[in-house]
Amino acid sequence: MTYAAALVALEGLALVVAGLWMLVLGVAGNSDDRQQAVTGGITIVVLALLPLLAARGLLALRSWSRGPAVITQIMALPVAYNLLQADSVAIPAGIVLGVVAIAALVLLINRETTRALGIRGPGRAQDEEPPAGQQRSAGRK
Repeated sequence: MTYAAALVALEGLALVVAGLWMLVLGVAGNSDDRQQAVTGGITIVVLALLPLLAARGLLALRSWSRGPAVITQIMALPVAYNLLQADSVAIPAGIVLGVVAIAALVLLINRETTRALGIRGPGRAQDEEPPAGQQRSAGRK
């Protein structure tokens, strides 16, 4: 679980750095389109909140956190593919992003992760007994 949270947090931090970099370039005027660079930078920083919050939730063993973490990895795969298509320094970045995204997906879908987060499969919610101190109220008035 810790490794999955670390990989998701790493992606979130990378997004923050990329967004701030775009924002600085836009504000400094080093970009072709200043408004687009500022808007893109702010958008990327805000989008970085998703994996950062998901990583925090994974560390706290919150079941809701796996969904945003998985979505982040699925969104990272096409980005990695596009980076691999470039003829520049972006190719190593695409390789790293692809490896991190696939590794995080494997860790997030792992049976132990699912169990640790308390996620049950479809139709299994009624199979288990309620926690101690809680009784089913069906049929009671």
